[in-house]
Amino acid sequence: MLSIDLTGKRAFVAGIADDKGYGWAIAKALAEAGASICVGTWPPTMRIFTKSLERGKLDVSLPGGGEIEFERVYPFDAVYDTDDVVPADVANDKRYVKLSGYSIQGVADSMKADFGDGSVDILVHSLANGPEVQNDLLDTSRPGYLAAVSASAFSMVSMVQRFGPLMRPGGSVVSLSYLAAERVIPGYGGGMSSAKAALESDTRTLAFEAGRRWGIRVNTISAGPLASRAARAIGTIERMVEYYEENAALPEANTADEVGWAAAFLCSPLGSGITGETLHVDKGYHAMGMQAEPQLSAE
Repeated sequence: MLSIDLTGKRAFVAGIADDKGYGWAIAKALAEAGASICVGTWPPTMRIFTKSLERGKLDVSLPGGGEIEFERVYPFDAVYDTDDVVPADVANDKRYVKLSGYSIQGVADSMKADFGDGSVDILVHSLANGPEVQNDLLDTSRPGYLAAVSASAFSMVSMVQRFGPLMRPGGSVVSLSYLAAERVIPGYGGGMSSAKAALESDTRTLAFEAGRRWGIRVNTISAGPLASRAARAIGTIERMVEYYEENAALPEANTADEVGWAAAFLCSPLGSGITGETLHVDKGYHAMGMQAEPQLSAE
């Protein structure tokens, strides 16, 4: 029987803060396929996340039985490439002051120290932030725009730069994009559409460069909207989900698990021939050219 088997593989999943988002679903799918999971969580949520894990408040159950057991949980802030560029006001913030090594290079160094060279097989970029996401692009400031691109797009470039040397040949990188990279999505502003477009473009370039340099694959998943805690910053996320349910080729919204399964496939030997790809997991919504009005589809 053909199956996804990631036994003996180690994944680093960046961008998990709870058990409701796409990052968690991806980690869950990878674990179910047999991979060992390390997690990177934003420093301000680190304490809450680890305490929730310890107290059993997060759903770590696997469909086939057993539970997810994270090898490591690292504080991770993808806005900072190296520890020395962290501003003093951030380093001294009460949510950061007791933590260290949370830059991208810092976590890569920690994983090398913990597991050695050639210790990573899967790298997952499941994070984005746009401080002005509720602003129209015409009302977005330069700092807001650049912050969105930095946190949501360049962070993936930086992760591949720094984790690539730790990855074994045949490894896989997966990130999460959104249709706003290709189409106008009113309400998804603040430069986030530009950041997602950059993410998809960088996916293609990194597929070539990282493929030739380290023998790893780089893909991104363009997922439909999910009413996760992080996505509520958009402000209209529930209506976006409803619109997909009404107008997708399959008249329903995709689930977090479906995105997790797609990621597991891309990271498995079954996806060994796929790189530089933007895979839509949105029930076919991206293929639609107009609203799915019943009176038209019935003719």
